[in-house]
Amino acid sequence: MNPQVIISQPQVVVVQQQSPQWQTDLLDCFSDCGVCLCGTFCTLCLGCQVAADMDECCLCGPTMAMRSLYRTKYGIPGSLLGDFCAVNFCLSCALCQLKRDINKRKDMGIF
Repeated sequence: MNPQVIISQPQVVVVQQQSPQWQTDLLDCFSDCGVCLCGTFCTLCLGCQVAADMDECCLCGPTMAMRSLYRTKYGIPGSLLGDFCAVNFCLSCALCQLKRDINKRKDMGIF
């Protein structure tokens, strides 16, 4: 009779899930100066980049709907009123935040 040799033990793998939050704050412009400059001097171009990233029509423009759609897709807390205020009171900041978040999620492989 040959004894059976166990060469590996069962292991438990714990996967940490990220909390669903924006990757950067609304006014965290200098965390990505390229996005910040594009958002400041060519808001329309950045809006088209974000729309393309999200498979949306560039002609619709950077809207509250795109921000809300993105927030909902990734479970980011917020409200339609918050999206409305961000887009209407500081469009370039809202777009920059959205583009930075898209870039960071692409780098993590979750976009």
